[in-house]
Amino acid sequence: MLCEMEIPDDVPPGPARVLLDVLETTADLTVRQALMVEALAYSTLLAGPDFAAWRGRTPVRGKPEVGPDPVVLERTGDELRIELHRPDRHNAFGHAMRDALVDALELVRLDPTIGSVELVGSGRSFCSGGDLDEFGTTPDVVTAYLLRMQRHPGLLVHELRDRVRPLLHGACIGAGMEMPSFATHVRARRDAWFQLPELRMGLIPGAGGTVSIPRRIGPDRTAWLALSGERIDATTAYAWGLVDELV
Repeated sequence: MLCEMEIPDDVPPGPARVLLDVLETTADLTVRQALMVEALAYSTLLAGPDFAAWRGRTPVRGKPEVGPDPVVLERTGDELRIELHRPDRHNAFGHAMRDALVDALELVRLDPTIGSVELVGSGRSFCSGGDLDEFGTTPDVVTAYLLRMQRHPGLLVHELRDRVRPLLHGACIGAGMEMPSFATHVRARRDAWFQLPELRMGLIPGAGGTVSIPRRIGPDRTAWLALSGERIDATTAYAWGLVDELV
């Protein structure tokens, strides 16, 4: 049982307990209901001592530079290609990229002539997870919760799951594995690798990972990934069902 899982010494016990409780609580909920639980838990942990300690020992390098097009769209016939486009930062997922991706997915939702969507990342990685320099910059935890639910790309991928076809490569960390896991069919190149590092920051997966990933590989393996912080390669991800096809 999840409640009996051993918590590693280098993982803050409070956030770890929250993670295990969220995984148990959300197993039988709808995706939207489960995302609400995750967002509430994540926002609460933003105000906790373990995240404050991590933020205190992890200096912000200044306001992240974001180019004019953090997400690039290209349409050919009835197919839309959505490319995460911050290759210099391994497509770190910041506010600007989130908003641009949400806008792109909203376009897909409103346009029935778009038959399929290829979701890719530019450069060496699909997505290296949340931009660490933006962690904790939301003014308060209530705003953090509302933003997560009002502008949630993972929820949109779920709603468009039969049209969105992610193609993953390189680093797929945190949000980089959480969001695409909502799609019905996920492809990965053989150089892809996957990791959930949030617990050591005093947080839990917050881009939908407590919802999308256990629905693919089960809560026990999801908990192991988060508690251990270990990387898994594309072959393991395919064997577990985290991805559906290796290309």
